[in-house]
This record gives sequence, C-alpha cells and structure tokens, in this order.
Amino acid sequence: MSDTRRRVKVYTLNEDRQWDDRGTGHVSSTFVERLKGISLLVRAESDGSLLLESKISPNTAYQKQQDTLIVWSEADNYDLALSFQEKAGCDEIWEKICQVQGKDPALDITQDPIDESEEERFEEIPETSHLVELPPCELSRLEEIADLVTSVLSSPIRREKLALALMSEGYIKKLLGLFRVCEDLDNREGLHHLYEIVRGVLFLNKAALFEVMFSDDCIMDVVGCLEYDPALVQPKRHREFLTKTAKFKEVIPITDSELRQKIHQTYRVQYIQDIILPTPSVFEENFLSTLTSFIFFNKVEIVSMLQEDEKFLTEVFAQLTDEATEDSKRRELVNFVKEFCAFSQTLQPQNRDAFFKTLANLGILPALEIVMGMDDLQVRAAATDIFSYLVEFSPSMVREFVMQEPQQTDDDVLLINVVIKQMICDSDPELGGAVQLMGLLRTLIDPENMLASTNKTEKTEFLSFFYKYCMHVLTAPLLANTAHEKNSKDNFQTAQLLALILELLTFCVEHHTYHIKTYIMNKDLLRRVLFTHTHTHAPFCALRFMRRIIGLKDEYYNRYIIKGNLFEPVINALLDNGTRYNLLNSAIIELFEFIKVEDIKSLIAHIVDNFYKALESIEYVQTFKGLKGRYEQEKDRQSQRLNRYRRDARSLDEDEELWFNDDDDDDDGEAVEKSRMEDDFSDSYGKYMEAKKGKLLLVLPQVQFSLPRLQHLQTAMVGLVDYPDDEDEEEEEEEEEEEQSPRKRPRLSS
Repeated sequence: MSDTRRRVKVYTLNEDRQWDDRGTGHVSSTFVERLKGISLLVRAESDGSLLLESKISPNTAYQKQQDTLIVWSEADNYDLALSFQEKAGCDEIWEKICQVQGKDPALDITQDPIDESEEERFEEIPETSHLVELPPCELSRLEEIADLVTSVLSSPIRREKLALALMSEGYIKKLLGLFRVCEDLDNREGLHHLYEIVRGVLFLNKAALFEVMFSDDCIMDVVGCLEYDPALVQPKRHREFLTKTAKFKEVIPITDSELRQKIHQTYRVQYIQDIILPTPSVFEENFLSTLTSFIFFNKVEIVSMLQEDEKFLTEVFAQLTDEATEDSKRRELVNFVKEFCAFSQTLQPQNRDAFFKTLANLGILPALEIVMGMDDLQVRAAATDIFSYLVEFSPSMVREFVMQEPQQTDDDVLLINVVIKQMICDSDPELGGAVQLMGLLRTLIDPENMLASTNKTEKTEFLSFFYKYCMHVLTAPLLANTAHEKNSKDNFQTAQLLALILELLTFCVEHHTYHIKTYIMNKDLLRRVLFTHTHTHAPFCALRFMRRIIGLKDEYYNRYIIKGNLFEPVINALLDNGTRYNLLNSAIIELFEFIKVEDIKSLIAHIVDNFYKALESIEYVQTFKGLKGRYEQEKDRQSQRLNRYRRDARSLDEDEELWFNDDDDDDDGEAVEKSRMEDDFSDSYGKYMEAKKGKLLLVLPQVQFSLPRLQHLQTAMVGLVDYPDDEDEEEEEEEEEEEQSPRKRPRLSS
C-alpha cells in the first residue's frame, strides 16, 4: 500500500504524558475475524510488520485534531494517535470511524456512550438538560454559564456533552464577543465570570475547542479573559507582553505564512500553559494533557517544516559565519538556532538523528567554531548551549569533525581548543560556564561512548589526536601557575579553575592509561600540581589526582613518584595540618592506608626509609606504625631467604623447590613488561654480585631461575619489600591491637 494519503506515524502516550513514536507505516480499515469487527491496521513501511491493530469500538471516543491527527484512548492510561502525512488520508479514515459508530463526519469528536453506572449517576442530577442546552450567550447569564462550566469538570460524560454543545453552536466566539463588551464597560463582575468560563473550557481538555480558541482571531481574547483572575487585585497585562514586549524577530524572512502562523500560535499557547494558567492541583493534573499534546505536535510540525526548507537554513548559517554580519544580527541568529535545537527535543530518536545530520551537513560545527570564539558573551553562551545539544546527541559526530581539522587549520582555532579556551577564560566568578564545558569535554574524551569497528578504532585515533593537539591547551593554566615557586594568580577563581582541570585530568588517569601516563611523565605533571595553591580546594584536588594515580598500582607510576620524591609535599601538608581533623587530613591518611592495605611494596619501602622519623609521632591512627611493621616483617623474611642461599649447592635445589611452592603474593601488582624486568635485574644482579663475593658467588650460577622468579632475587637485593603469608600478618595485627591502650585508639581503622 504505497498511497501517501494512508502514510501515518503511530504514537502512544507514555507515563510522563509524552508521545512516543512507535513507527511509520500505512493504515487501512478492514474486518478482522479475531476481533469480530472493523479494525484499524497499520503495517510498518520498512518490513510490513503489524504496528497497530485496533478495533473501532462503538464505545470509544475518537478525536480529530489539526486536520491530520486522530486520537483516542483504548484503556484508562493508554492513549493512541495516528499522525497522517496528508489531510485526505485522515479524512478518509475519519469517515470510516464515524460510519462504524454512526456519527456525523463533520464533527471532530465522537460522543462517548453512557454505560449503566454513568447513566444512574446522570439520572440523579436534576435538570440534566442544562448540560446540553446552554443558556443564551448574554451578559446577564454569565454567572449561570460559569456555574455550568465549573460543575461539569468532575464528570467525563458531562464534560463530553458540554464540549459538543460549545462546538455545535459556535458558542466560544460569542463568549469572546461578550468579553470585549465587558472590557469596554469595565464590568469587573462579568470579566471575573468570563475568567472562570474560559479556564473551565480549557480544562475540558478537547482539541476541537483548542483549535477555535487558539486561532488567530480568538487567542488574544482568550488571553484577555485569563487576565481577570478574581483572586487578583489588579488584572495582569499578558496581552501587552505578548504584543509589545515579546516581539517576533524573523532572523531570515519566513515566506511560508502557515509556518509563521504556527510559530506564533505555539509561542502563545506555551505562554498560556506555563505563565497564565495556575499550577494544576492533584485533581486537575490530567485536565490539560491535550493542551500538552497540542503544543508537542505543533513543535514537531515547526521543526519538520524548517528542516525541509534548506534555502532558509542555508541562509541562516551563511549569515551566522559572515564577518560582515552585525553583532546584534548574529546574536539573533545564534538564539534562533538554539531555539531550533530546543524544539528538536520533541522529536523521536530517529527523527532527531535526521535533524542533527541535516544541521551537520549545513555546517553547524564550523559555524560554532567561529561564534564560540567571539567576544560577545550572549553569543558564546547560546553557542555553548547548541554545542551541548550536539555533544549529548552524538559525541562521535563531533569527534569525527574535529579529527578532520588539523589537515586544514592550526591548533589555535580547533573546535575543542576553542571550547577549552572558553572554559579557561570564563568570567563568571562561580565558573558556571566552565563547569558546563568541562562536562562536555569529559563526554567527548570518555572511551565508554567511543565506537570500535574492524576498520576503525575511534578510541585510539581520537585520544591520539586529543593528546597531540589539545592536551597542552588544557594543562596550560596548571603549568603556567606552577612554573614559579610563588604564584602570581593566587585567588579563589583561579583555584577553582585549576581544580576543574585537575578533575578532568583525574578522569583521564582513570580511563586513558597509556596516553595520560606518557603525558604525566614527560611533563612531570604530578610534581608541578602538588600543593601549589593556598586555597583548600585546589590542593585537595591535587591530592585526589595523586590518589587516582597510586590507585592504579602501576610500577611505572610508582617509580616516577619515588624518583621525584613526590611524597614530600604530601607529608609536609599532613604535618602542617597538625592535629586538625578535617577533609585534608582524612584524605592523606586514606592515601597511606590504601598503600598499606594494597601492599604496594616499592612505595612502602620508600616511605619508611625516607619519612618514618617524621611520621612516627603520629599516633592517633596506626597507619604509619602498620607501614613500619610490614616493612620490618619483610626485611626479616628476606633475611631468612638469603640464609637459604648461603647453604651448600647440594641443598639449594630443595630449597628452591620450597620457595617456588610458597605464596605468590609478591607477584600481585608487579606485572611489568619483560624487557623492563630484564633491565632491572641486570642492574641489581651486578650490584648483588659485587657486594656478595665468595661462597654465594660459586653457588648462584648452578641455580636455574625462570624469569618471573628473578624478580624475587632482584627485589631481595635492592630492598624492595615483599610480605609474608596472610596468616602471619593477621596474627601480628591482632597482637598489635591487644597491646593498644584505649587512649591511643585510632580514629581510622588500621
């Protein structure tokens, strides 16, 4: 069925009262034996699968909206909608529905039949004729009309009957005519009644009534009625705002009058919903669901119409990037694109995908590259919002664009570098814009959302690009601020900025491994960021950065820390903090506790050898004594092992076998490249042979070592620590706990 008249989208209303797109297909009406009646069938245009099978029930109320929509409910919380490509198709199916139900196709709503329970309730209400026979539309009857409208809101059946009566008699336009009369006469009582009437009619929640009320010749009178809330001493001036303050600016002339009218209508209806109408009570929360749907489908239509007008959008982007464009004009253009992207959030995922691809083809990213680097704060802020829409929707699309740039431009004007510079130069004391941009950068460099395929690995290519062209821009404030011992920019805003950058670098440490490791060591980055700012937050972020590095238990990082003596500023900060029990104190103690618990052997040996004298006076936690205890245990164990090697060669093979069968806890965290191990062993072995001449020199060549076991000998000779079995550790720790006096009980568990 290729007839475009029958081409429809199927929507269902979800729990959040938002419409979900269930797919596009072609609709037909046919008798279904299983359902025993004429039914609406929609088959997907992609594969012919059944998207919808719904029997046209005589008890179901169908609504026809905006000439191309048919909406109905099949259960208490299950609403359906068919959105037709052409009005002719909608009319054709509507006639079939009305034919099955015996209704007049001229109406835009079919009437709910009354079930027995409703009928009984209905008969109990006196003067039921008032529900279908409206009073004459006269000034003297406004109070009676207001009472009638407000009384029906509690009953779905009475709401339905009143809506039909209002539509069939053209009553709405007559009421709005009375509004103009009351306002001319300054008849406040009549105006208050009209407020109740119009508000009640909106709460009838009927699309057919909205079509009349929100038409060009009625909507401003509807807004006028809603200005006269009886609870207010003075009426609001909503019409004045809509006509004088809220000026519609056509950044590029819109030649399509229908599109222009739809934009005006959507803005005004959104204003009515968000600004004029009071927040609905719990009992009224579903009264405006159709109004929400009305706005939703209007936005979908506006985005679709604009997206199809390539000439219009091409002109928008041309003027946006033209150097000759005036600042005020460019501000309007970028705000239009921002609003356009905001409207796109109403689209379903597949339609949104097509929308952003259209923007990408028209050059949205090169345009952002230009406008984000401009001096105008409003332009930059709007451009940042547009960039966030693009990154959140498709970070891969943004990455693909920026990786093509170095071939045709220099580093300073790369899009990501423009974003980084804007983050660094944020003038807001609270750095609100910088925080937003840092979140976007983190999304772009997050390997979790990078694609990998057989032909191309996005993670490898993009991270190589980022560290080559962008990382030096990101770290420039850190390196500049730590280039001298005395900081010239020691203020709160700078400290906050450096903390943001360190937070992003910490993310890199956790997720990038090789690239960030190379960068840190080449730039000696950890040394240059440790405690170079006096504000509390910055050194704490530097400590967290170091903690993440140590948390990797990577021996390359450990050697870098040891060689650079990078624990010195940390321990100085702990000692300077004194006995104050604060966040910095807890973070430093946790760092050393982690090293102890995780058995990071090389770091424990370095800390005890170089800093224990300064730390042994700290007794409010047992962390440092625990480090010293482990260190001493390991020295004893190594001494015992050396004694085994000093025996004659005949017993060596047996001892070696026992050693190989011992616990392998010393291998934890020590997996390094084979070449590095061979180099370390060669160096240590030479020193060992030089220091141990004589009997051992004759014995060692007879022993056949496998390569991993050479590390045992190497660590033993150069003083790297290796811990005894778990049982020995637990016994000694229990003995230590028994010996502790109550007054020396630690605040942190050892």
